[in-house]
Amino acid sequence: MNTSGAVWLVILVALVAANLPFLNNRWLAVWPRATEKAWWQRLAELLVFYLLVGGLGLALEQHQGQIYPQGWAFYATTGALFLTLAFPGFVWRYLMRRG
Repeated sequence: MNTSGAVWLVILVALVAANLPFLNNRWLAVWPRATEKAWWQRLAELLVFYLLVGGLGLALEQHQGQIYPQGWAFYATTGALFLTLAFPGFVWRYLMRRG
C-alpha cells in the first residue's frame, strides 16, 4: 500500500471509529448491553477507539519505514481531529429530535 492509500485508510477508519460510540449501544461495537450507555461510557469508548486508530496508524507507518517520534502537540492535534470527526454521531445521538 502506498503512503496516500495508508493515509486515506486511517482517515476513513477514524471517521467510522469516532462515530461508533454514538451510533450503537454495544460496548466497543461488539458486546451487547442491557441498558443505555451513559455519557462517560461513550467518552471512554471514544478514547479506546482513538488509541486503536492510533495503533493502526503506527502499524502502517512501521510498514512504510521508520516510525517518526511524536511529541505532545501531535497527540493534541490528532485528539482534536478525532473529536471533530465524532461530531456527526454526537449530533445524531444527543441533538436530533426524535418523535
